[in-house]
Amino acid sequence: MAHKKVNLPQKICPVCQRPFSWRKKWEKDWEQVIYCSEKCRRGKIVNSITPNIKENYE
Repeated sequence: MAHKKVNLPQKICPVCQRPFSWRKKWEKDWEQVIYCSEKCRRGKIVNSITPNIKENYE
């Protein structure tokens, strides 16, 4: 029997702006999950500052 994952909750990652779905490892703290991956979590400051720096130099 195939496992269906159509009804999982989703959030939008504030860094990459992509949707990500609930995972079993986030079961207990889904409300606190903000980022889709460790890479986005680490890049949160760089990605939020970078667009402003680019605008100032153009």
